[in-house]
Amino acid sequence: MITRRHILATTLLLATALAAPARAEDKPAEIRIGTQKGGFFPAVRQRQTLENAFKPLGIEIKWVDFQFGPPLLEAINVGSVDFGYVGDSPPIFAQAGGAKIRYVAAVKSDGNTQAIIVPKDSAIKTIAELKGKRVAFGKGSSAHNLLVAALEKAGLSWSDITPAPLAPADATAAFVKGSVDAWSIWDPYLALAELKESARVIAFDKDVHKPNAFYVANTDFVEKYPALVAKLNTTFASEGVWANEHHEDVAKAQAEATGVDIEAVRRFVDRSNFRVVPLDAGIAASQQAVADRFAKLGLIPKPVNVSDIVWKWTPGS
Repeated sequence: MITRRHILATTLLLATALAAPARAEDKPAEIRIGTQKGGFFPAVRQRQTLENAFKPLGIEIKWVDFQFGPPLLEAINVGSVDFGYVGDSPPIFAQAGGAKIRYVAAVKSDGNTQAIIVPKDSAIKTIAELKGKRVAFGKGSSAHNLLVAALEKAGLSWSDITPAPLAPADATAAFVKGSVDAWSIWDPYLALAELKESARVIAFDKDVHKPNAFYVANTDFVEKYPALVAKLNTTFASEGVWANEHHEDVAKAQAEATGVDIEAVRRFVDRSNFRVVPLDAGIAASQQAVADRFAKLGLIPKPVNVSDIVWKWTPGS
């Protein structure tokens, strides 16, 4: 005979069983952060700032290293990394490929940390003189966009050069050996080339356009843990304020974390801006212009609408 007591007991057990997994999923055991040698994530990693911020929540921080943006975003897309920092181009290529990513914050660059360089003895003085030359760049990277935009501004087309898509390590070797005529590259590789190879800059980002960099997260992670994404942004924003006021400390931490020559790190830190901000209409419009440029040239499989994958972050919320 089923009694009222049996019904109440069964209901209580069912409610408990359903509630337990929900509580377990309130937060992840760890957050995986994708990092590169550029930016200031390695310095934040060295300072243990994120670890200290998330430890009270019982969340571990795991850092995953990448050479540059495109493979980092592919890791975010497949869910092996939750959050990372990249330049302007990688999210556009990723979005065009259907990647599960969201823009969650931005950094307005001053345009001093990425450039097109040539060997010290090169006769090339201007972007226009790249016509017919072999130019290295990271495919799908912010340096890819710089090269495209620079050629466009100089009245050249993509077909006027011989593109040499190379990851930073391979491009470094090619540049040193003289197997490329020029190289579009970001810091710290830019600073290293200037110091070790006496490379000469023919155009910085700021000479061509207004670049931005972005904090990007996995779509599922953003939708499941919006409060944690906001906390990540807030923590990095706080570190950005500190970094802008403590360049030498950033340089020392960055050099220790990455093994990059301290003089090169000092050079790129001194010309960097680390201020983290929400994506406003101006930043979104600037990024849309980059996306439209790539679509026009057929460098991405289809046009994209940047605003479709922007997550709204309100600092202090």
